[in-house]
Amino acid sequence: MVEPANNQRAICNRCHHVLVAPRLRAGKRIIAVQLAILILLVAASAYPFLSISTKGLKHSSSILDAALAFTSDGALAALSFVLAGLIVFIPAARAILSIYVLAPLTLDRGPFRGAAFAFRLSEHLRPWSMAEIFAIGCAVALIKVADLATVSFGPAFWMFSLLVLLVVVQENLACRYSIWKALGA
Repeated sequence: MVEPANNQRAICNRCHHVLVAPRLRAGKRIIAVQLAILILLVAASAYPFLSISTKGLKHSSSILDAALAFTSDGALAALSFVLAGLIVFIPAARAILSIYVLAPLTLDRGPFRGAAFAFRLSEHLRPWSMAEIFAIGCAVALIKVADLATVSFGPAFWMFSLLVLLVVVQENLACRYSIWKALGA
């Protein structure tokens, strides 16, 4: 196989899937995006995600409030922690792991100890990072609730929307082949 140069792609002849797409200085961009994702996750967890009001009653909820809503019921408490993990903690862990792996590589140094394991773990967590699914679920629920109550978006909603877009940008920037090659694995 001939390895593509920067900004070129290797594409499967059969299914047309992009196999390799190295980009010049992509590591620095990915680190910047991952730092932005971490900041947005922390901020979105602290501020109100949305407010619902009807007949004089108003309730605001943050992302963590929504994820941990079932903790009062003993049988569903585990579900709350799994939901919080899928929405907040796994995306944060992936961002931290990516920064850990890419930081020394962008500085033209050897990888940190355990970087290959960290990248492997980040890749295994990728299907379980469900921030986008949460956003789609919220959109569907808000469409259904909009007729019954007044729904207003809090600052965390907009932060989370930007976070979802940044996750897509990060996935498009990353060339896993190039990262594995840089790690020597």
